[in-house]
Amino acid sequence: MKTEDKIKQQLTENPIIIYMKGTPEVPACGFSARAVAAIKSTGVDFAWINVLESPFILEKLPEVSNWPTYPQLFVNGEIVGGCDIVEEMLMNGELMKLLKQTVDA
Repeated sequence: MKTEDKIKQQLTENPIIIYMKGTPEVPACGFSARAVAAIKSTGVDFAWINVLESPFILEKLPEVSNWPTYPQLFVNGEIVGGCDIVEEMLMNGELMKLLKQTVDA
C-alpha cells in the first residue's frame, strides 16, 4: 500500500486523529504535548499516529495535508491545524464544539 493510501485510510477510519511526535502519554516535542493536552481536555476520544515511528508518513503527510509542521489534527478527514490553532480553538470553545459534533454524529 502506498503511503498516501495508508494516510487516506487512517483519515477515513478515524474521525478524530492527530499526527504527532511521540505518543499522547509521552510526547516527543512541546508542540505535540500542548496540542494533545488541549484535545485531552475536551474528554473526547481520538486516534493518534507517532510520526517518529512512521518515517514514510512523516515525510509524505505534509504533501497530503498541505501543512508543513507537526502536530497535525484532522477531523472527518480534513486538516484542522497544528498546535497554535488547536489551542486557540480550545480557548474560544470551537474545539470542544467541533469534537463533540464529530463523536455525536
